[in-house]
Amino acid sequence: MKKVVLVTGSSSGIGRELVRSLASNYEVIIHYHNNYDSAIALKEEIDTKYNTNALMVKCDLSKEEEINDMLNTIYDRYNNIDILINNAAVAIDTTFEDKTKENFMKTLEINLVAPFLISKKVGLKMKDNKSGVIINIGSTNGIDTMYPESIDYDASKAGLINLSSNLADFLAPYVRVNTVCPGWVNTEMNKDMDEEFIKKEKGKILLERFGEPVEIANLVNYLVSDEASYINNSVIRIDGGKKC
Repeated sequence: MKKVVLVTGSSSGIGRELVRSLASNYEVIIHYHNNYDSAIALKEEIDTKYNTNALMVKCDLSKEEEINDMLNTIYDRYNNIDILINNAAVAIDTTFEDKTKENFMKTLEINLVAPFLISKKVGLKMKDNKSGVIINIGSTNGIDTMYPESIDYDASKAGLINLSSNLADFLAPYVRVNTVCPGWVNTEMNKDMDEEFIKKEKGKILLERFGEPVEIANLVNYLVSDEASYINNSVIRIDGGKKC
């Protein structure tokens, strides 16, 4: 029987490519909140290509009761989640002066608190089963590419890296937990950025381009596989190389 993978925020961007990449070898669960049309299109694509019936779950990750309902729905069907990929994230970029507590809290709820809640519930079950993999999709913003306009996003990703390390320690030796930290990636999240800013940012990258979602998915696909069985509690950046 195929292993079961939950990918949060999988109706667009990196999450969508994660589902596409994993669907050939795993039972994939498509999570979405508001983007139903994209989620159902992805489900139809996966179902047609692999002759499957992918589970699609709607959940507002800022609400713990909805997280509980989502996980109950998944366990009712599969009785297990073998691989968890906490990918869902929001970015509310404003000038530093205009940043509000509401901006900050919303970002932390989705980018940090939700991964904690899901990882706690799923991770404890994995630990009981003595098997599992958790991948948290962080960002180089949580390491060394901070921006005042993204101070809440940056803080959430730094916290996610720390959360991963704590999870790896608590869930050892049965569950592997790693953080993947992309740099700039061509996704819907940054499609409206100023062209001059994009040019400036590409100039900081050794490969002189932004990454593609499929390149992140390829790395994650390896990390969740048995071929990566000795990679644990690691922070892996994938950013085209940062110029000195």
